[in-house]
Amino acid sequence: MATLLLLPGDGIGPEVTAQARRVAERLSATAGLDVTLAEARFGGAAIDADGVPLTQATLAAARAADAVLMGAVGGPQWAGQPYDKRPEAGLLALRAGMGVFANLRPARTFAALAAASTLKPEVVAGLDILFVRELTGGVYFGEPRGISGEGDARRGVNTHLYTAAEIRRVARVAFDLARGRSRRVASADKANVMEAGLLWREEVQALRDAEYPDVALTHILADNCAMQLVRAPTQFDIILTDNLFGDILSDQAAMLTGSLGMLPSAALGAGGPGLYEPIHGSAPDIAGRGVANPCAAILSLAMALRYSLRRPDLAVRVEGAVEAALDAGARTRDLGGTLTTAAMGEAVLAGL
Repeated sequence: MATLLLLPGDGIGPEVTAQARRVAERLSATAGLDVTLAEARFGGAAIDADGVPLTQATLAAARAADAVLMGAVGGPQWAGQPYDKRPEAGLLALRAGMGVFANLRPARTFAALAAASTLKPEVVAGLDILFVRELTGGVYFGEPRGISGEGDARRGVNTHLYTAAEIRRVARVAFDLARGRSRRVASADKANVMEAGLLWREEVQALRDAEYPDVALTHILADNCAMQLVRAPTQFDIILTDNLFGDILSDQAAMLTGSLGMLPSAALGAGGPGLYEPIHGSAPDIAGRGVANPCAAILSLAMALRYSLRRPDLAVRVEGAVEAALDAGARTRDLGGTLTTAAMGEAVLAGL
């Protein structure tokens, strides 16, 4: 029996995770999903209860699970904490501790939501991009870092650092996935002004030439990629990029689909458990009101079924249930509707 560890976290995290749990429980009861559900505190909730955003016990449970489904972390009540004690530091530590280095962020336009995008429906119709973002290197992890000095001499330092091995292992994930899609990868960097970007471009190209000659590779500057995402987004299939640019570009692409509340993600490593989470964040402005869109959390469960729990058939069913709910007119407030979080979860369950 597989173990799925739930880390509801903060803000709307517990609300949307509860709906993903309902879907998992329904699949266990009716579709033969052999999984045990466990739960632990994480993020700000863990700071309040345990003094740290990620306890060693929770990290050990995550490493021992077959998959981890996270809700969200963060909120204004923890903004005064030192950086290494904030909820977000717990997330970075969880990713590093689990060894998950490849972040998969799909941006797909459901036909029923094409008009919900801020772009014209004809521009986003058929959109199906998969971002493969390096997750444990780059400027978020590089050393040295910090703030030092006094007065006008104060300086903030973050180091953008990548090794050839880090670049190649995430590029290999992108190329492997491309073989199951359209065999096209666009690699986004800033090779024109950053040495680390030049290394990124050289290593990605070398790996493609040596091991993936059947995959078409194009290189694009990250700022141009941002422009192309709002000009002609359907030109892309897989976009491979580093930690910083992947964070920004995938959030930009998420809004092409109509709402951040629809976007799941997966973080994968070298054979260990995957970490799955909606990308919408903790949304403290609506936390506790029961109006958050749970679809991203439910679709994150679908990704867990596909990549970690070895039930791609059930992943397809869950994705189909979300689409069926949308086709039937189910909408939370972010999508222009009035359904509560629980009611949207019920609509997805009906779609199963």
